Amino acid sequence: MSVEHGPPIEANLARDTVSRAVYVGPALVLLFGLLRGWDGAWSAALGVVVVVANFLLAGAILSISLRISLQAYHAAALIGFFLRLGLFVGAVYLIASVVDVDRVAFGVSAVIAYFALVAWEAVSISKGREREPSWRS
Repeated sequence: MSVEHGPPIEANLARDTVSRAVYVGPALVLLFGLLRGWDGAWSAALGVVVVVANFLLAGAILSISLRISLQAYHAAALIGFFLRLGLFVGAVYLIASVVDVDRVAFGVSAVIAYFALVAWEAVSISKGREREPSWRS
């Protein structure tokens, strides 16, 4: 049984979460720029970009799989997590080995951005600050 009606809720939720990176990203870039110089600033920016890509990929995978079937959605939720984790680690490793980045700024900014965006979205939804979030329609 496929679910073909309704908005792509997961993709919309991912876009809502990523929209907050406009605030988190520059704060991390500024912080690491002050602490570690230019290398720290652009390495922090790369870390935030990897996190944003991970959220968008998650939303796309779940939204597409739901259109196929509920079983595909469940499989995508479980397998997609490990797939995205592997892609995340692979992207971080590839970037760190190919490009001369400040690894501390890159890694720490990615972890902080991930947890900050998830926490911000969770608090905003649980407290009902979103009057009409796009994923509820």
